[in-house]
Amino acid sequence: MNEFHTEERYGIGMKKVTVLVGFWMLLVTLLCGCENWKEDTKESGNIEDKIQIGLSFDSFVIERWQRDRDIFVSTAKALGAEVNVQNANGDYKEQISQIEYLIDKKMDAIVVIAADCSAISEVMKKAKEAGIITIAYDRLVRNANVDLYISIDSEEVGRIMAETLVNEIPEGGNVVTIYGSPVDYNVTLMEKGVQEVLNESGLNVIYSTYAENWLAEEAFHAVNAALAITEDIDGVLCGNDDLASQAFRALSENRMAGKVVLTGQDADLAACQRIVEGTQTMTVYKQVDKLAKTAAEYAVKLVRNEEIAVSSTISDGTNEVPYCKLEAIAVTKDNIDEIIIDGGFQQKEDVYLNVPFN
Repeated sequence: MNEFHTEERYGIGMKKVTVLVGFWMLLVTLLCGCENWKEDTKESGNIEDKIQIGLSFDSFVIERWQRDRDIFVSTAKALGAEVNVQNANGDYKEQISQIEYLIDKKMDAIVVIAADCSAISEVMKKAKEAGIITIAYDRLVRNANVDLYISIDSEEVGRIMAETLVNEIPEGGNVVTIYGSPVDYNVTLMEKGVQEVLNESGLNVIYSTYAENWLAEEAFHAVNAALAITEDIDGVLCGNDDLASQAFRALSENRMAGKVVLTGQDADLAACQRIVEGTQTMTVYKQVDKLAKTAAEYAVKLVRNEEIAVSSTISDGTNEVPYCKLEAIAVTKDNIDEIIIDGGFQQKEDVYLNVPFN
């Protein structure tokens, strides 16, 4: 009887021990699991804590935009930020949709090269109201009160181009002006700079037009339209080098290339080649590398609520917005080696592809 009860008590005790051991093992497992979960969450938090920047491009039709993109993305990445690049292919409605998407993705900053500087105003204001840092890159977004506008001085670009015409063409000469997209506010500013110089000169503007969506073929048609008015053309001012390429084509077909002063901007490779060949007089070099690098650095700083070195402002039509203004440089045959090649913007063997060099 006693032996039976002893064995029963022993069996019950063993069951209790087994249950206790199992309980402690389960508790240890749960604790370890919780610790692992904390570590995983922390690691996920590191990813989520990375600064997220939306970068919205008008298009990549213009050669330089791909360079801007690559420098911006690499700089931002080096600073610990991730960049979501969107391309609107020249469609402002598509760009609005893409900015809406970036707002929904809760970007920390949105940087925009505007397809239409007025049409995207409301969606940029919406982004700012959502607590997102808004930056207008190279083209000022109108009436949007962005946190930063970073660009080259477009009025100065226009003055530089016009001064080239004045310096190279005798008084009374005939010139053609071909500006870019009328919905690009930079074009408005550049045209203001051009007119400021030409209105005080003795040159005659016989034909002036805009290139919708910066379509380069418009420059080809413009030169031919001007030639239909008179074959006595001394200069063609183009809003960028892409337009200048088509103006050059029209001049070439009329055996006038190299005889007419031709200007552009962006220092595209083809334009640099024409300059050393003598068929384009000058291009305006906009320090793209510095522009893109600074834009990425300032985007990160603004998200981190750090100070940026900006002392100028510009009116967007309604508000005075902070303006980071970089220098524009006139590039001619005389300084192309120093500015473009020695500066690493283009390679010498590429620029001098069709002409001998030492």
